[in-house]
Amino acid sequence: MASQALASSQRADVAYTREQVREAVERAGDEHWRALIRHHEDAYPASRPTPGDVCRAEAERLNELGLGDAGDLTLVETRVERTDSTIRIVHLFEYGPHKARLLTEPVEGYGSEKREG
Repeated sequence: MASQALASSQRADVAYTREQVREAVERAGDEHWRALIRHHEDAYPASRPTPGDVCRAEAERLNELGLGDAGDLTLVETRVERTDSTIRIVHLFEYGPHKARLLTEPVEGYGSEKREG
């Protein structure tokens, strides 16, 4: 029990990492991780972000939203769905002692990077 309390208190002080988002994608199921891989590989010779790049960017986005510092939230799954040229991502969190499940709004992006200017 003490280790759970310690882990819980440490979690509140630590922002999400690329590894945590990757683990959440894997918990959602093999099809979600494969969707990230196919999104990157099927674009060849065009350049799309790697699965690791997407996980890193999503960790940064969640942290910017303040979700990485929310001690009552636990990232359970990250669901990935391919669209024509992008991917749609939804994060599933558990909240509070009753583990209420909360979904983020879908975010679509991570297509080919085109710089303007």
